[in-house]
Amino acid sequence: MDNKKWDVYVYGDVNIDLVIPGITKFPEPGQEDETKVMETMVGGGAALFTLGLGKLGLHPVFQGSVGDDLYGRFILEEFTARHVDTQLLEVSKTLRTGISLSFTNEKDRSFLTMRGTNENLDVSHVKLDAVAQAKHIHVTGYAGSKNHDAYLRFLKAVKEKTDTTVSFDLGWDSAGEWKKEIYELFDWVDVLFMNETEAIHYGRTDTAEEAGLSFAQHCPVVVIKLGAKGSVAFAEGSCYHKEPYRVTAVDTTGAGDSFNAGFIYGYLTGRSIPECLACGNGCGALSVTALGGNAGFPEEEGLWAFIRQQESGEENGAQVAER
Repeated sequence: MDNKKWDVYVYGDVNIDLVIPGITKFPEPGQEDETKVMETMVGGGAALFTLGLGKLGLHPVFQGSVGDDLYGRFILEEFTARHVDTQLLEVSKTLRTGISLSFTNEKDRSFLTMRGTNENLDVSHVKLDAVAQAKHIHVTGYAGSKNHDAYLRFLKAVKEKTDTTVSFDLGWDSAGEWKKEIYELFDWVDVLFMNETEAIHYGRTDTAEEAGLSFAQHCPVVVIKLGAKGSVAFAEGSCYHKEPYRVTAVDTTGAGDSFNAGFIYGYLTGRSIPECLACGNGCGALSVTALGGNAGFPEEEGLWAFIRQQESGEENGAQVAER
C-alpha cells in the first residue's frame, strides 16, 4: 500500500458557495437590502471532504468538473493550495461552474443552487485504473433507484479489481424512497457513513443504534453521526460511542463532510476506532466555528491540540456543533 500514488481518490460534486450570513428575511419585490458580509468559498460535499484531507496532511486526488470560468479557476487554486491533486479535474467548455447561494442565520440555513457542471456527475465516469493507484476511495452521490444499479456495479468492480478500501456516505434521500435494496451495496464497502435520521430511515428501525447493528452485519465499519449526541461506530463486533465536542457554532455547512474527513484521516493513519471518532468529532466541531464548509477545518497539529484540550475538560464554551 505504501507505493500508492494517492492516499484518497474522491469523485463528486464541487461548486462555489456564496455565503451570506445573518439573513432572516429576503427583500420584498422591487426593494434592495444590504449585507455586511458575503464570502466566496469552495463548496460541494465531495470537495469539502477532499480539502479537509489535504489540510490534515494526506494526499488526495479529486475527479470532478468545473467550468472554464473565473470560479473554476478559483477552485483549482484552492485545491492546489490544500495539496489536492487536480490532474483528474475536468474543465468544461460548455457548462459553467456550479454556484450555491447559502443564506444563514442563527436558527437555519437556506440554499439556492445552480448545479452547472455537477449536472454531469455519474459514477460510471470514475476511472477504475486510477482508483487502483489510491489507498482509499470515498464515494458519495447515491440517489436510490436513479443510480442504484450503477453504484452496485461500480462498488463490486472496485473490490474485485483493486485493493483500494472504500468509504461510502449515503446522504439524504430527497425522493423519500429509502430503498430497501441498499443492503446490496454494503457488502462492497469498508466504512459506511450516515447521519442519525438516514440510518433510521434506511434501517427501518426505531433508533440509529439498531440500524447500525443491522448494517454492521454486512459492512466492517459503520459510522453514524448523531449531531448533539456525538457519534457512534460499529466495528470488530463492538459498539463505540464518542461524546460531542463543544464549540460556538457560526455556520454548520459541511460539518458532516468534515466529520467524514477526520474519521478517514484516522482510519488511514492506523488509529483505533475511538480515535477515529475523536478525529471526526474534532473536525466536525471545528468546521462550524467559521463561515463556509472548510474555513474552520483544522490542520493536523491543530486537530490534535483541540482534541487534547477537549478531552482534558477545557471546553471553550457554548453550544454543541450540529452535524
